[in-house]
Amino acid sequence: MFLGFLLYLCARIMDENTQFLVKASELFLEHGAKTLTMEDISKSFGISKKTLYVKYKNKEELIEAVLHFKLDEIITRLQFLDDQIENAVERMFCRDEQLEKVADSNNSLLIKQLHKYYPAIFNKHMLEFAEKFSQVMLHNIEKGRAQGYYRTNFDAELYAKFFFQLIMSMESSLYLDPNVIDKVYYKNELMNMYMNAITTEKGKQILKKLNK
Repeated sequence: MFLGFLLYLCARIMDENTQFLVKASELFLEHGAKTLTMEDISKSFGISKKTLYVKYKNKEELIEAVLHFKLDEIITRLQFLDDQIENAVERMFCRDEQLEKVADSNNSLLIKQLHKYYPAIFNKHMLEFAEKFSQVMLHNIEKGRAQGYYRTNFDAELYAKFFFQLIMSMESSLYLDPNVIDKVYYKNELMNMYMNAITTEKGKQILKKLNK
């Protein structure tokens, strides 16, 4: 009975913490990392600043918690889609509204202010994102190879990193102007370039069907 109570208590604490991070994420996305203050956050939750500082010793710690929370959401969603879609090639072309909203938020006030005012936190977050995203890509490559859709004679880890670097490059490139090149068109061309590079003839047949 005592163990059951402890499990219930832990679940309740985790649920409350999740709710807190969901709302905190929304506040940071709306107002930005620099603009939003701890006082603003405490007022939004109807708690004192002292109570907030018990949970997080400073704003930097809260920002990191929010970023980690949002990253886990993204990776969990990607893994869910991997489980739902059996064909590795079709999985790569699957569009998901939740993930597209996240992708659009990459150009948000939050990200811009993180990059400018909290570069250490931003760089740490991007490295963690890159590592976890690459693991998802590796899983897709392994599945595609097992299904006979992907070549086996390329460095899977390096290609996963190539893909992440290219997919993120439009936001930071001095050469690729998003005002000239349509973002959706860029991503579609990039996806086709990557998929044509790794697929076998069997995989290319699937590509042809998807691109009709």
